[in-house]
Amino acid sequence: MENKNVINILDKLISCKSVTPFDDKCQEYIASFLRDLGFKIEFKKYDDVTNLIARLGTEKPVVAYVGHTDVVPTGDVEKWDTDPFKLTDKNSKLYGRGTSDMKGGIACMMHSIQNFLSNKRKTIGSIVVILTSDEEGPAVDGTVRVVETLSERGDVIDWCLVGEPTSSKRLGDVIKNGRRGSLGGTLKVRGIQGHVAYPHLADNPIHRLSRIASELSSTRWDDGNEYFPATTFQVSNIRGGTGATNVVPGEAEAQFNLRFCPDSTGPDLKEKIESICRQHADHFEIDWSPLGLPYQTLPGTLVSAVTESICDATGYSPRLSSDGGTSDGRFIAPTGAQVVELGPLNRTIHQVDEVVNAEDLDTLSHVYEKVLRRLLDCMQNS
Repeated sequence: MENKNVINILDKLISCKSVTPFDDKCQEYIASFLRDLGFKIEFKKYDDVTNLIARLGTEKPVVAYVGHTDVVPTGDVEKWDTDPFKLTDKNSKLYGRGTSDMKGGIACMMHSIQNFLSNKRKTIGSIVVILTSDEEGPAVDGTVRVVETLSERGDVIDWCLVGEPTSSKRLGDVIKNGRRGSLGGTLKVRGIQGHVAYPHLADNPIHRLSRIASELSSTRWDDGNEYFPATTFQVSNIRGGTGATNVVPGEAEAQFNLRFCPDSTGPDLKEKIESICRQHADHFEIDWSPLGLPYQTLPGTLVSAVTESICDATGYSPRLSSDGGTSDGRFIAPTGAQVVELGPLNRTIHQVDEVVNAEDLDTLSHVYEKVLRRLLDCMQNS
């Protein structure tokens, strides 16, 4: 096949308007690219979600590239300086929705595989590429279901590299070898509707909800540990009121999320939250979102391969981190795989005028290729 550079690949990926959960044929392009390299292609579709499993080889060990083709909505397009779905080069800065999160990482993965295979060196093991269009959304029909399929078939992943944008100030300065867990919910507090002039005849659920939110936000859940920052709590949305200024509403609602350290557990956090709610409200209910478990990969084969590859390509070593949001690595890690996340700078993700440095993509592609060589090249492993 024609040897495509990483920017050519990214240009095609950005042109797909794959706003979650829709893929807009982005994975079809990737599948065609990988099929030409000898990969066996398999799609798993659930409602509007598209998942791709591509595999080259049948032997162990297995290296998996994991990522997502879906992107968040653009917001007001008029606020963009460029067309968000057309890759635009301005002084070697590449603009477009998904350039950092995470089509830039996918383009580098594709390019690195192409270069790795083109050298025709003797290798061991297999390469698997797992992509979903359900990472930015609920994440219930994406990688988690692919992992279920692989587990049912007895397919094992040894090392997993996730292309999420982990870099902070310069490419490769931070890699994620773990992530905190995620616990979210919608809290609904019920009161008694009434006239604001007769508060003794009403029960204001907004006041009760405010006291609950205040105590939850000031609670010290744990102290964190050597590898993870402490658990945090945030309210993300509040809804209440009738729209009238003279009516005490009958109910109020808040959405919240905790990012939790492994020193805390989902069940313990739920129990503590419900206990605090009971102190301030007689009538409430919580609709819990699916629990995202924390994970951690201790220094070992994969961490060393990634760290050394970054050092070779950039001259500096990365910092190991477990902070930030969640990723689909949380679905891979429980299978026993070592999981590390490495990708472009994250400073403009989900923002207007999302951007990535063209030079960073070349460097990242080289890093990914070096990781493959360290893990699968017979000369490296002899």
